Amino acid sequence: MSAPTRRDDAATSPTAVRSGDSHELWQQAVRIRQEWLGHALSTQPADRSTAERCLTAIYARASRPRPRFAWVDSPDRARPLITGWPTLDQLHERIRDPRPRGKPPLASDIAMTASQLRGALSAGVTHTDPELSPLRTSRTRQPWPELPPPQALDSGVPLAVVLHQGVRTALHRSLAHGYYLPVRAALADDGPVPVCWYGQQDASWIAYYDVLHRLGLARYGPDEAAHLDAWAGLARSCGWWWPGEEVCVVVDRPEAIRTEAVSGTAHDQIRLHPRGLRHRDGWQPLLHR
Repeated sequence: MSAPTRRDDAATSPTAVRSGDSHELWQQAVRIRQEWLGHALSTQPADRSTAERCLTAIYARASRPRPRFAWVDSPDRARPLITGWPTLDQLHERIRDPRPRGKPPLASDIAMTASQLRGALSAGVTHTDPELSPLRTSRTRQPWPELPPPQALDSGVPLAVVLHQGVRTALHRSLAHGYYLPVRAALADDGPVPVCWYGQQDASWIAYYDVLHRLGLARYGPDEAAHLDAWAGLARSCGWWWPGEEVCVVVDRPEAIRTEAVSGTAHDQIRLHPRGLRHRDGWQPLLHR
């Protein structure tokens, strides 16, 4: 699948809401969600200049200079370049250590700035953002049901909840559980994989805040919009990436992606076919379910 027409202003120029009807707003959200899914499943060659520009901006947010970029054709080809880099378990150990030694690794600083960005974006949402405070029914205090969107809206589920379920959660299930987590597990057969980000497959939270902005349901300050635009640019332009202090290892987008629908889901969830991924160097991980 190739990416749809790029929208470089998606994170910075909201579209005026033409109607307050929840069903119409949901249909607009579905179209935007499909744009981002198209980017997430793109097999076009990476836009290297855009990716490097966006990564340089993300490094600057972590008070680091522009790195040297090492491009590879698959996550498998990245392994010898990232040997000894910190794993998620090592980052967690550092967080739990009351007196950690030395300077935090870059991956830790990037994770912190990304978390701060999501908090700032949620603060710009005009309603209570389920990302920060999951809405529950006042009488039972149980989570809102996850229903097909028209049925959910007709039964009184707030649009905010439907948007969170249908964009943020749905894309995360498809792109994390249905895509990069199984690929990462296959890659980890030879040992723990250092901390990385997933480029085009990080689209779930980016798409969510883009949807809210373009529907007129959120307003972001210039700094937050510029930071979001850097992450959005990465999701439109490249695959996985590992941040090192001096070199950033970046993976080109795959050569072929084959997906299948997950039956019984309310929001068109997908997953990779077990032999549905091939990278440009021929690496084709066998995915286990």
